[in-house]
Amino acid sequence: MCRNITTLRGLEPAATGEEIEAAARQYVRKVTGVQSLSDATREPFEAAVAEITAITARLLEQLPERRQPPATVPPLRRPEVRARIAAKALRQP
Repeated sequence: MCRNITTLRGLEPAATGEEIEAAARQYVRKVTGVQSLSDATREPFEAAVAEITAITARLLEQLPERRQPPATVPPLRRPEVRARIAAKALRQP
């Protein structure tokens, strides 16, 4: 459905809360079509992200171990993505 959501099951070390939330946020963006939050969309959007994050974390805990790690590295583990996030955080007031 959404090519930007990477496989989190089977990562070493295990998926972080930040990675799980990023996947949930991408999923909610995709299914709602909301790319930028407004006053009308912020609360239901963030509530959905929180619920899906919790559900995903539980699911990953309950599934058996994978025999092979995922083929792709999650974006939040890539140095260039981490650098972009850090630069953006510095620009924000």
